Amino acid sequence: MQTQPPQPPPAPSGGRIRISWPAGHLTATLQDTPTTRALSAALPLSATAATWGEEVYFDAGVSVPREAGALQVVEPGTVAFWPDGDALALPYGPTPISRGDECRLASPCNLLGRIDGDPSLLATVRDGDPVRVERAE
Repeated sequence: MQTQPPQPPPAPSGGRIRISWPAGHLTATLQDTPTTRALSAALPLSATAATWGEEVYFDAGVSVPREAGALQVVEPGTVAFWPDGDALALPYGPTPISRGDECRLASPCNLLGRIDGDPSLLATVRDGDPVRVERAE
């Protein structure tokens, strides 16, 4: 009876992504989570941006459940996945339901990572802008 040689483990799906829109782009560093693995398998993706206060969100092309550790109040620059809307959520300041200056998402979101650099660049994204997400080198 022959056995198969052991297979190498899959490459971690954390790493970096590049998010681009007509007025700019940024990169983000992601942790290796179940949601990040699902998102990585769907890249590259193109979507239409929406804004909600100082948050940009758009369809992520995947549907995953809420993970343990999902949060509703996060730091500016958090890369989150909104399970209730199958969307990436990129907060950079207060939303309409925030208390004070906090970043309060519509409901608890899976935490994927952080934007590299200044998240206020997201203020240049407009409702309806095309957005592209791809792996960054």
